[in-house]
Amino acid sequence: MAANEQTPKEAAPALPSEPGKREPITRGQWMALTAALLGWMFDGLEMGLFPLVARPALLDLLPSTANVGRWIGVITAGFLVGAATGGVLFGWLGDRIGRVRAMMLSVFTYAVFTGLCGVAGTAEQVAIFRFISALGMGGEWSLGVALVMEIWPNRSRGFLAGLIGAAANIGFLSIALVGLGLATFLDTLHDWVSATGLKQEWVESLFAYSGWRILMLLGAGPAVLTFFIRLFVPESERWQKEHARGATSHWAARDLLAVLAGTGAACAIIYVWSGDHWATAAWARDNMLAIQIVVTVAGLAAAVVGYTYPVSRYLQRSGRAHASLSAEWAPTLRRMLLGAGLGGVALLGTWGSLQWATPWADQLTGGKVPEAKAYTQIWSSIGAIIGTIAAATMGNWFGRRISYFILCVLALASSMFLFQWNDHYGPMFLGSVFVAGMCTASFYGWLPLYLPELFPTRIRATGQGFSFNFGRILAAVGALQTGNLMANVFHDSYPKACSVTALIYVVGMVLIWFAPETRGKPMPE
Repeated sequence: MAANEQTPKEAAPALPSEPGKREPITRGQWMALTAALLGWMFDGLEMGLFPLVARPALLDLLPSTANVGRWIGVITAGFLVGAATGGVLFGWLGDRIGRVRAMMLSVFTYAVFTGLCGVAGTAEQVAIFRFISALGMGGEWSLGVALVMEIWPNRSRGFLAGLIGAAANIGFLSIALVGLGLATFLDTLHDWVSATGLKQEWVESLFAYSGWRILMLLGAGPAVLTFFIRLFVPESERWQKEHARGATSHWAARDLLAVLAGTGAACAIIYVWSGDHWATAAWARDNMLAIQIVVTVAGLAAAVVGYTYPVSRYLQRSGRAHASLSAEWAPTLRRMLLGAGLGGVALLGTWGSLQWATPWADQLTGGKVPEAKAYTQIWSSIGAIIGTIAAATMGNWFGRRISYFILCVLALASSMFLFQWNDHYGPMFLGSVFVAGMCTASFYGWLPLYLPELFPTRIRATGQGFSFNFGRILAAVGALQTGNLMANVFHDSYPKACSVTALIYVVGMVLIWFAPETRGKPMPE
């Protein structure tokens, strides 16, 4: 019998049967955790791939080096919008057909399209493939969190949240180590592949520009995980109960058209900030900044409406059968927007600031120290692993709100030190990257602890999928601004542009006090 067809008796129990009684952890719970941890680890691997290969890939694909920084921003922004869309699309699918089957499809999507980046012939193709792969990555995060938090007991939430954040950063670290090994043995590997008789033109293309294509092709590896998920991972008992009473039938596929419209609005934001190529008329050139601001505000509003529409319609349909649900939309929307803001601060701080440390290291060395990028990512990842576990523990000890506030203070201070106190690549630079990685990535241990506590089972995957992943759209706007600041204001200065972006943590220090405190409370049913 397939894992997602198991009876409730075979599925892992969601909660202890008696107050105060601790039931043993079952094989099904361990299998679900293992699959989710592997999925999050590969998520981190996929996220770490592009920062590692961005400059060499674009130097290979672009006719001029002048637009490398801008294209890094565009592709990064597209990836983040794709992840935001995927969080809602696959979250919807997880609430509709089950966590396990939807997670299997999400992993397969991001693995295949990451691998396809390795055969791309233009920067535009890389952007498209990264966008589609991000759909699966965004979905896997929300589905894995929902599944694990639902089938493990409430007492384990802090421990699990720390593992979730750490797993992604282990993947981020792993691809950096692979990149370092590839840089060391690239010539030897080139000779081995040439000896196989493969067409020499293909071999040279494969190994050109630090072998970036090889790294992208390795991204297809996680596809194997889908078979493990299908065979061994049990479905959430909480979701099975909702499905048995008919709650999942209120989701409708036609509602997803609004999500696609919201995605189009987010892509319009990227388009107007990606350059001045669209401003062909004189009036557009004269009012370009005003047009960009209007499109950004309108696009974000349209994206919010489009991404939340499926939940709105679901609650309306459910409310016809359950009157108590009809008044649920306003508080649900408020929590979704608060979650998106909290996630957006963390994601914008990462993608608009710290993620640029890797190409900055390449710039500081003039491209003459290929391993500098890998070492930068390695030390950032080691710090992040420590930070995510510490943040989840802090959230359990001190409460969700005060811990988030402290994380914002530490992230801002460490980012400023990294970008303002370093002017060359060396031990101090790597030490600063370690501390900044630990502080800025700590939110990814806090968010999987907090976001599932905001939503009931019937909309948990969609609700937290929106909350975490909509923040990626905000981060996409920030990543574009970092690129534009570098190109148009700070003359290719990573430190100045990234320091400005890091000020977003001040917003987080204020926003957290509008969010509910959930420490010590069970997840809503």
